[in-house]
Amino acid sequence: MHLSKSVILGLGLAASALSVQAADDELIARGKYLAAAADCVACHTVPGGKPFAGGVEFKLPFGSLYSPNITPDKATGIGDWTDADFLGALHEGVGKDGKRYYPAFPYTSYTLMPDDEVKAIKAYLFSLEPVSNTVPENTLSFPYNQRWGMFFWNLVFHDNERFKPDPNQSEEWNRGAYLVEGPGHCGECHTPRNFAQALSSSQPLAGNLVQGWQAYNISSDETYGIGAWSPAELVSYFSKGYAPGKGVASGPMGDVVNHSLRHLTPDDLSAIATYLLGTPAQAAGIARPEVVPDATPVADGALGSKLFAGNCAGCHAWDGSGTQSPIAALGGLKTVNDPAGTNLLGILLRGHGGPGARVDQQMPSFAAGYQDAELAAVGSFVLQHFGQSGGSLSAEDVAAKRGNTGH
Repeated sequence: MHLSKSVILGLGLAASALSVQAADDELIARGKYLAAAADCVACHTVPGGKPFAGGVEFKLPFGSLYSPNITPDKATGIGDWTDADFLGALHEGVGKDGKRYYPAFPYTSYTLMPDDEVKAIKAYLFSLEPVSNTVPENTLSFPYNQRWGMFFWNLVFHDNERFKPDPNQSEEWNRGAYLVEGPGHCGECHTPRNFAQALSSSQPLAGNLVQGWQAYNISSDETYGIGAWSPAELVSYFSKGYAPGKGVASGPMGDVVNHSLRHLTPDDLSAIATYLLGTPAQAAGIARPEVVPDATPVADGALGSKLFAGNCAGCHAWDGSGTQSPIAALGGLKTVNDPAGTNLLGILLRGHGGPGARVDQQMPSFAAGYQDAELAAVGSFVLQHFGQSGGSLSAEDVAAKRGNTGH
């Protein structure tokens, strides 16, 4: 059988089209994975809103910033952005309109990503449904509302360089370093900031207060950081949101696990653990409690112990071991050793458990059913019974936290 030239040409064009489509699909899939590693959705999606449509508020000491719409909508999103525009934003912190971004947008970390990975994220975003959404204007006070000043900030604090592997380290360590320092931008929350709101070069990963939540020390220090964790415990925390007796991902960190870390491959999670366990130890922040109480119920008649007995002991147990699920373990958590009870109050008011979490891995919000004095009493009991900080909370502390969390 002989095929005509036109048929052969048609078959060739069809095969070429399929090859191009396969390449496009592969690029989009790669971009989706990288967007998850970069946790783009968390900062660009308001609760109950369309993914990537922007409008998330970031409260700063001098006003509020709102994340932009990064869907491919041409009027309110990035639908008319070129590859060069997108690279400029992620590498240099300069938008299509020439306006400079503030470091609340982690371009100082994304700048480590090579061009091809940045373009892959753009390809993924452009494959999504456009969403028309005009976000609120920023409300920064003078002189912080003068974007041109970021030119000089970048001269001092922004290198605009891609990631360079350390030849003296293993391939796994370098992969972890890239993910943590680059797309994962872990330091943006876990590193203190200096007077200019740049990351402190002297205290990398030493912990920081972010949006009313403690982003704990994640350096290799055994007391203040994660040095006492095993690699398996870290991978469990990244993929499931908890490691019994070590940590529970709550608040913004719970969102990071849900939107980002749990979607990464086991090899990448292991690489992140390898890198973090090899970082310089930073003796700063909140220490892990060393003493775990026994299982004897407390019957001192105080309001805090009564509330714990009636509402908490059934899931957490008097020794903090957790009864229904290891995620309910309280012993050994920094959350119960923070004298200010920062994350503890956040969990009491907001609850705990991501979308799709099993019932035995969820904790309800106690904001509506309990008064400020009651939550202060049970919070103080938890701090004093399970921690060694001697922390005590007041009704005023709870009221202030309600204002920060909207609960």
